[in-house]
Amino acid sequence: MYKVFVKDIPIILSSKKNIGSQYTSYSLKEVDFNDLIEKILKGELHYVNLFHKNEKKLEKHLRKKLSVVEAAGGLVYNQKKEILFIYRNSKWDLPKGGVEKKETYEDAAIREVEEETGVEGLEIKDFIMKTYHVFKRNDTFKLKITYWYEMYTEFKGELTPQLDEDIKKAKWKNFEKSQKALQDSYENVKLLFPKEYLTTHPKDRIS
Repeated sequence: MYKVFVKDIPIILSSKKNIGSQYTSYSLKEVDFNDLIEKILKGELHYVNLFHKNEKKLEKHLRKKLSVVEAAGGLVYNQKKEILFIYRNSKWDLPKGGVEKKETYEDAAIREVEEETGVEGLEIKDFIMKTYHVFKRNDTFKLKITYWYEMYTEFKGELTPQLDEDIKKAKWKNFEKSQKALQDSYENVKLLFPKEYLTTHPKDRIS
C-alpha cells in the first residue's frame, strides 16, 4: 500500500478494490489522475482508493499517470539525538531536494541536506522509505517521489539555512520540540517518524 498526498489528503494505492465504506475506489490503470486531483482540491473527494490487483505494479502504473520528479532527503540525528529541521513556506520540514542527472539517491540526499542547512560530516545509516506527493508547476500537476535516509552527524558548527531556496530557519530540535514542530508540518513528513514523535500530551492540543 502507498499513500500519495494531494496537499495533506492521502490517496491510497492498494491491491484491494474495497478498503472501507468511506472510500471511493477507482482502477489505477483507468483513472484520470488529473481529474481526480482537481476533485480533491475542490473538496469533492476526501477518501480515495486506487487499486490494482498486483501490488508490485502499483508504483509502475502510478508513474505513468503524471510526470515524475525525483528527490532525496534526510532525517538527520546528532550526538544529542536531536533532529535537523528546516522552516519553509510557514511549515517545519526536513531537508530534501532534486536528484541530479547521474547522481545516486544517497549522494543527492547528502548534498541537498548540506546545501539546505550547512551541516557537514553526514553519514547515511539506513534507507527509511519513499514518500509521494502531488504538486503543481507551470499549471501542470507533477508527482514528486522522495527517497528518505536516516543520517547521523557529529557536526557542532553553525547551521546556515539556504535563503535562496526560501528556507528561513535550520534548527536542531530535541524530542519535545520535534513533537511540536510536527504539529505544523506535512503529513508525508510525519510518515518518517516513530509513533512516539506523533503523540503529544493532551494539554498541548488544547487551543
